[in-house]
Amino acid sequence: MRTVLASLVASIAVSAVAAGQQAPARTLVAVFAHPDDESAASPLLARYAREGVKVHLIIATDGAAGGLQTSIPRGPELARARAEEARCATDALGAAPPILLGFPDGQLGNYVEDPLRLFSLTQRLHEELQRLRPDALITWGPDGGTGHPDHRLVSAVVTQLVRTGAPGVPEHLFYASLPAAAMRVANPSRGEPPLLIPDAKHLTTRVPFTPADLESARRALSCHKTQFPPDVIARVAESAKAVWNGVVPLAPAFPSAAKDDVFR
Repeated sequence: MRTVLASLVASIAVSAVAAGQQAPARTLVAVFAHPDDESAASPLLARYAREGVKVHLIIATDGAAGGLQTSIPRGPELARARAEEARCATDALGAAPPILLGFPDGQLGNYVEDPLRLFSLTQRLHEELQRLRPDALITWGPDGGTGHPDHRLVSAVVTQLVRTGAPGVPEHLFYASLPAAAMRVANPSRGEPPLLIPDAKHLTTRVPFTPADLESARRALSCHKTQFPPDVIARVAESAKAVWNGVVPLAPAFPSAAKDDVFR
């Protein structure tokens, strides 16, 4: 009887420990070129952060050359302002503080100035990904969203790391893009550039989000005051529900990806 009772107590103890154990949190890393680039997938980032996923944002450049909507002069002062904007945005999304690599804005591909720059970027990105050990990655597609050379090069380097099987880098890689409707809202006088928007047939992973996630994305966008004037932020916020239509569409780098989740 004593043996049976001891076994029963031990079984209950094991069951209690097992019930208290939780699966390790998944990790999602978004890699972009500039502060504000995360806007291409911000409702998705907010959704996963809300669900308990560890969401990280890596930004390759210092953003020092992108001050079209501010009186802050280009250079170190603007870089500091944009770093604060990035921190504001990750707070709004519920993500970890941004990882700022600080490479020169607009100069990632300046081979004449520094022939080793892209190799340095590759090494730094790999170091961060090895440290974070993500389960899934998001970056720009080869179009770079807006066609910006920095966007395209960040996409190429992240894809390179996945394709070479770099340690710590997952094969769950997804490309974000900007919907044509979003470009028309943000730039009504210019619209979307030709031959840039991916064909919808390639955007086979469509991650749903809630109105609360969309609100988090709006708050994140409003952090980037040096990049978007108040009227653009207002227009984008007003049209966001119709533009996104409840899902963030992604193009998986590999065709076996799930239709509605970056982790399956």
